[in-house]
Amino acid sequence: MQKESMILGYARVSTGGQDLTQQTEALRAAGCQKIIRETGSAGANAPRPRLRQALKSLDPGDVLVVTAIDRLARDTRDLLNILHEVKLSEAAFRSIAEPLVDTSTELAEVVIAVLGIAAKWERGRIIARTTAGRVQAKADGVKFGRKPTLTPHQMREATLRVANGETQRAVARTYNVSQATISRLLAGRTETEQ
Repeated sequence: MQKESMILGYARVSTGGQDLTQQTEALRAAGCQKIIRETGSAGANAPRPRLRQALKSLDPGDVLVVTAIDRLARDTRDLLNILHEVKLSEAAFRSIAEPLVDTSTELAEVVIAVLGIAAKWERGRIIARTTAGRVQAKADGVKFGRKPTLTPHQMREATLRVANGETQRAVARTYNVSQATISRLLAGRTETEQ
């Protein structure tokens, strides 16, 4: 006996203070037999355990429905990854607000291809903005990375001590740092002196 296909709704709000009522009502009106609700998933890397549950529960022939794409995915790349998971389950995806994003139609492949191009473009723009921001920050004197373990005075002192014959290990012990820290310090000095 074959299991009947299910229309599964997924509703999400970013914070606990928001309400899922409108999404839930729209999903019910769209014929969803089961609705999985997620709250408090704000942030680019915040886990979405209920989304994982929804994707794992999809069987061939099922349909995952959302009220709008932004309730499902954080960006285009995220959407493409989710659509790929839906496809691997041999299920379909539909968005109420964006009817062209319906993987059960012939137009779906074209829409997904366009989304792929948009994701690539979006990623390129993010990289360009990030790079420009880093360049500007460096020009403004912002230092990136962890703060140095040794002060400039300790760095000069450690370099002189090793140059005068003390071992890197002994110098490292004095400053309570690893020998690798002293080794990197000396390598950096040598590179800048050349």
